[in-house]
Amino acid sequence: MVSSENSQPANAIEALERLGRLSLRDLSMEELLQTVADLTKTVMPGHTEVSVSLLVKDSPSTVASTGQLATDLDESQYERGHGPCLHAARTGELTEIGDTRTDSRWPDYMPRAAEHGALSSLSVPLVIDDDEQLAGGLNIYAREPHAFDEDSRTVATRFAPYAAVAAGNLYAYRSAVDRADTLQTALETRGVIDQAKGILMVRHRLTADQAFQVLARMSMKTNRKLRAVADDLVHTGELPLR
Repeated sequence: MVSSENSQPANAIEALERLGRLSLRDLSMEELLQTVADLTKTVMPGHTEVSVSLLVKDSPSTVASTGQLATDLDESQYERGHGPCLHAARTGELTEIGDTRTDSRWPDYMPRAAEHGALSSLSVPLVIDDDEQLAGGLNIYAREPHAFDEDSRTVATRFAPYAAVAAGNLYAYRSAVDRADTLQTALETRGVIDQAKGILMVRHRLTADQAFQVLARMSMKTNRKLRAVADDLVHTGELPLR
């Protein structure tokens, strides 16, 4: 999976707004995941490559990538059964490697990353579906040590909910062979989130990204799926308080 993003956004706000304007109904999940990875790459400092990992019942795979470096390092961690991207997905913790040449965690992985030219990395956990044992990570590999500052960490965490929604729906599509109703559920999820965004945009004069972030924050605050939060808003006109 290679990046196809041609026109680069001027900054993170523009990139997030571009994501916010995308219709979840019209894009395939693979296209949305690739767009998240592509746009994340354009706004991160230094020369980075980005991937999205999906962890299904502790079985990992890479579902989007901007380049071979990210894919290779993801797979290196899968082979070993541990590493920063798997740690983020399993624990829900933001996981940063400042310098792969000196970090003492995962000692069999760090030299491999350094040999590939990735001297620092940031893995943002994706909250998808605990019931399905489904998690993930937005992984950013940089060629410079200590590439990430507080601003870049904040930006990365704002991209993560888009990847989480897309990854969750991608899993639903792939499971549709075994559960026929899952495909319809995935289609409905994409539509109801778009509707909820529209309500918030009109009611509170929000941008598309701001509306999505409101839904994402409420999902995390109430420990409910983003789709359920959006559905409540569409059908009751109110966001859930708990």
